[in-house]
This record gives sequence, C-alpha cells and structure tokens, in this order.
Amino acid sequence: MEDLIVRYVSRIVVPFVQLFGLYVVFHGHLSPGGGFSGGAIIGASMILYALSFNLAAGTKKVSHDLSLILESSGGLIYAGVGLAAIFLGANFLGNKVAGIPLGTPGNLFSSGTIMIITLGVGIKVASTMITLFYSLIEGEQKTDEHC
Repeated sequence: MEDLIVRYVSRIVVPFVQLFGLYVVFHGHLSPGGGFSGGAIIGASMILYALSFNLAAGTKKVSHDLSLILESSGGLIYAGVGLAAIFLGANFLGNKVAGIPLGTPGNLFSSGTIMIITLGVGIKVASTMITLFYSLIEGEQKTDEHC
C-alpha cells in the first residue's frame, strides 16, 4: 500500500535531516555531536527515504555496494589520519604534537585533524547503518520467499 502523505513529508524532510546531520558532523569539535551522532542522523535519513518510497528507489540513491565502499573509506580516513601522525613522529591520532596547526579556538577549521576524523567516523557510521538495513531487508525478503 502506498502512502502519499509519508512520501510527500519524507521528500520535504529528508534533505533537511541530511543537512542537520552534516552540521552535527562538521561542528562536533565545537559543540555536542560529532561523527557518530551525525552519521547516525544521515544514515537514518537514507533509511527513511528507502522506507518511504521503496527499496529500489533507496538503492538508486545509495546502493548496497556503494555503502560498503563508503564504510571502508570512512575507516581508511580514520586510520589514515592516525598513521599520518605516526609518520610525523607523534602518537596515533596525534594532533598538536605532530605539528599540525590547531587554528583559532571556536572557528570551524580549528582543532587540527579532529574535523577530518569526525568526517571519517560520520561516513563509517552512516554507511554501516545503511549496510545493516539493506542486509536485514534482504534477509527478510529471502525468508519470505522460502515460506
């Protein structure tokens, strides 16, 4: 059964939810939030889109394969920043001790590599939520076919 109200409301709400998720990710070093909570918001918006329209429409926006690639790249961003600090002679995820300029406190581009780290975590969390959603739905569809 198609619900037009759910489709229209989600069509209006999803872009704002995604924008808010990006805001939470990029301002995580200045206020409560960060990569995990922002990624959860973005992932939930994509799940809402897939549930509102249908799984095929959601797959066109972010396919299962693309979500797996994004999941891997989020982890690589996190690990890459940590390894870069090691190559600069500091501890894993070292920031100031690695010689990375921190910027002016309170500005968006302050805190050195923290914003890059939260971006990687946000990508990882959002894509993990989408991957789990697709895996659960595909498993449910296979179970329904066998019954």
